Amino acid sequence: MRCESEEYLINKERGGCKFDLLKDERFPKSAKYRPELIVEADMGPHVLWLTEFLCEVIDLRAGMRVLDLGCGKALSSIFLAQEFDLQVWATDLWIGATENYERIKAAGLEQQVFPIYANARALPFAEQFFDVILSIDAFEYFGTDGAYLPTLVKYLKPDCQIGIVNAGLLEEIDELPKEWPSDFCTFHTPEWWRKHWALSRCVNVEIADQLPNARDLWLRWHAAAGVTDDLYLTSEAGRNLGIHRVVGRLA
Repeated sequence: MRCESEEYLINKERGGCKFDLLKDERFPKSAKYRPELIVEADMGPHVLWLTEFLCEVIDLRAGMRVLDLGCGKALSSIFLAQEFDLQVWATDLWIGATENYERIKAAGLEQQVFPIYANARALPFAEQFFDVILSIDAFEYFGTDGAYLPTLVKYLKPDCQIGIVNAGLLEEIDELPKEWPSDFCTFHTPEWWRKHWALSRCVNVEIADQLPNARDLWLRWHAAAGVTDDLYLTSEAGRNLGIHRVVGRLA
């Protein structure tokens, strides 16, 4: 059952403000959501653009069980339930389950989105429980460990998909630019992720590609959200930053 909550969905056109920057024909589903709430959930680039970009290449059917790993403030989970009629386990370590449950209730989706407070390395789920595992702008913080992916996909049913969308690089680097924060050391190219996953032998990589014009979209997001501390993106070194998606199917 999908909800048409006024709390989260836009019911009339809004214009003449900085939020117009968030209108993009590439992301028609995201455009239905209140920009104020998207900005309030800010933990990186526009979370709904990233989620919609990933969902373009994921096989989603109503009623599927989905793990949204590293869901942040659960807006991606709300979007997945609302747009695709999914059951979503909104799992995060940085944001508490109670806080996310308040957002889920405001969206009227407490029968479809279930908040979980858990470490990505200690997940409380049964094996082969999920139809899909997704991770939106989070996997780079725990998934670069070569031993991690096999421990995660045990929660997938046979022949099912895992998909991630991350901030990352256009070209690999040997040294972190001085303008970048230290946690950008986990950023890589989609080709790096393709090889990294292939080495695990637990998934067949179906897609590893870049979001076109990702840096421009990222800068637009910052302008709309009022982010000014972004030398990492506006500097010359920032031209090497992008957004990519990687999708694999259980081998």
